[in-house]
Amino acid sequence: MRRRELLLTAVPALLHAQEKARLNGPATIRAVEMIRVEGRRKTEAGDVKGQHQVNPLHVYAEHRPAEYRERGRPAGEVKASALYLRITTNEGPEGLYGPIDLEAAIVVYQQLRPFLIGKDALAGETLWDKMYRSNRHSRSSHFMMGISAVDNALWDLRGRYYSTPVYRLLGGPTRKEVDVYGSCLGHSVEPERMGATAAEFKKQGFRGQKWFTPAGPGDGPAGLRKNVEMVRILREAVGADYDLMFDAFMGWDYNYAIQWAKQVEQFRPRWIEEPFHVDKLESFANLRRATSIPVATGEHFYGRFEPMRYLHAGAISVVQADPEWCGGVSELMKICHIASSYDAHVIPHGHNVHTALHVIASQSPMTCPLLEYLISKMSSYYFFETWNPKPVNGRITLPDTPGFGIVLDEAKIEKRSVVTWG
Repeated sequence: MRRRELLLTAVPALLHAQEKARLNGPATIRAVEMIRVEGRRKTEAGDVKGQHQVNPLHVYAEHRPAEYRERGRPAGEVKASALYLRITTNEGPEGLYGPIDLEAAIVVYQQLRPFLIGKDALAGETLWDKMYRSNRHSRSSHFMMGISAVDNALWDLRGRYYSTPVYRLLGGPTRKEVDVYGSCLGHSVEPERMGATAAEFKKQGFRGQKWFTPAGPGDGPAGLRKNVEMVRILREAVGADYDLMFDAFMGWDYNYAIQWAKQVEQFRPRWIEEPFHVDKLESFANLRRATSIPVATGEHFYGRFEPMRYLHAGAISVVQADPEWCGGVSELMKICHIASSYDAHVIPHGHNVHTALHVIASQSPMTCPLLEYLISKMSSYYFFETWNPKPVNGRITLPDTPGFGIVLDEAKIEKRSVVTWG
């Protein structure tokens, strides 16, 4: 009955939109704006959650932080702000997407905005290809982040135009709810705190947890022991039949990774993530051949070509391309298709839940089994929005609102401005 009701409501809306497009022509892009919203949000008393993770610069002693000790903080109030990209058309519908990284916002405003004005907002594949071809530096970094922001906003616009969620435009849904694993960035790795935190997150229903290693080669043998010991502590805290993942954020080298892997294989991590810089493909491939622990990377992949090379080389088992950075929903869909032919998982990096949720929901669970949820970050990331995509018992139910369902909460906005650069 539910399916029939959805068809009865969705089909007329689609037909109406299609008829409108036939009569009035394409939805031509009229404006591309960066909107800054500002306000104040309350903070709860509790831990600071400022545990560092190892990063490449920590090989230098002067850049290596001291061992972290968690401390409490009182309840209070802090300033909050966020950037959203709004694309409007001559037909009325608009696309809204965010929060947007500042680096991406500057590229959108200065370089992509003039190019987009007057283009057909419904011609998604053509627009992506033209943006990609419009600049010699488009294949990576901040320019690709700008393309990603525009692509995501245009998917939202098309969802609103056709009065349907983005995952339906992508061919879904393949399920009603998406399983979520908890990403524990910032949570203390002090032994007693770490074990108790992991047990609590398991109790909350997260399907697995990812923890961030605090030490690397610069910390010597003592640091390696600490990284090994954290795996043992976490395994004991959550039990044998529960997924644990570990992230080294490009802070290791091959020899270090091998030493760690050989000592923790007995604890069966679901994966080791980003142990090396992404340009070290051979190190990834060698590590994957040398250990039974699956190897993951991809949040710093740009476009479909990098993951294709990695998969062809047999270097990884899990692709973590981020729709905020890899080229948006359009490119992440292509990455999913490539990965499925290699029987690899695509579990997008969780910089923003909205796009990842819709892409995952449209793909086979064999290809996209999980969504990453950064527990601390997401507790306030959607402060200015009326809907917070928060998991309940380890799952997020798919929204049925048009586009990504992003609606700004006017009651929380004290100041709104259109931002420009140069």
